[in-house]
Amino acid sequence: MAWDVASVAAELLRCEDERVDRPPFTDEWPELDLDTGYEIQDLNLQARLARGETLVGVKLGLTSKAKQERMGVHVPFVAWLTDAMLLPAGEPVPQSRLIHPRIEPEVVFVMRDRLSGPGVSCATAMAAVDSVWGGAEIIDSRYRNFRFKAGDVAADNASSGAFVTGPVGLPTAEIDLTLEAALVEVNGVIVDSATGAAVQGHPGEALALAANELARRGHALEPGWIVLTGGMTDAVPAPPGSSIAVHFTNLGSIFINGGV
Repeated sequence: MAWDVASVAAELLRCEDERVDRPPFTDEWPELDLDTGYEIQDLNLQARLARGETLVGVKLGLTSKAKQERMGVHVPFVAWLTDAMLLPAGEPVPQSRLIHPRIEPEVVFVMRDRLSGPGVSCATAMAAVDSVWGGAEIIDSRYRNFRFKAGDVAADNASSGAFVTGPVGLPTAEIDLTLEAALVEVNGVIVDSATGAAVQGHPGEALALAANELARRGHALEPGWIVLTGGMTDAVPAPPGSSIAVHFTNLGSIFINGGV
């Protein structure tokens, strides 16, 4: 099949709706680059909005060296968050709508002011933030074995699945995000850890990156939006029956049951 923006977008939504994975499109369409992936991502955002979802923010992917090395893709990217992806605290992993979920800890911002690039710095970005939270993203992928190139994963909305925010929100002046640590616990055992410095040196750099990349695509970060700044550590599998927890130094703990 000769793939194009519209057909890839439709196929990705079909895979998501039917909970099936597939090989990356770049196996058959090597010209699928990052910008083309963003075109597909934006087209599917319109499809999500048309079916009743509400845009609530953005997420960043591969902002840490750990994630870049793990996935073999050495560029960060931006994707969309809708209300359908928000998992209420205490709810289990929504296994019935995900293919192969994995969980990673994230620093999460809630925006106070509109933030529009280009030329946004870390300091400018942080000045536009209302509050910072701990979070956990439940990533998923429509690609078999999470195998993809940059264009594939951008098209797939950066492996979006679901996300949950923690119990503690703080003003940015009250927390040193470079030192804020997250411990990842799986079935009672700590398996990984990182600090906010793992995310582009400071999560505010990831926020600035998002504003500047969105400006290139004709968008800005809006007041009230949620911004997930990218996984601090590698993601851990979250199969049925598992128990995952993320413990932050100052931003509280998040507990996620793997469900059934």
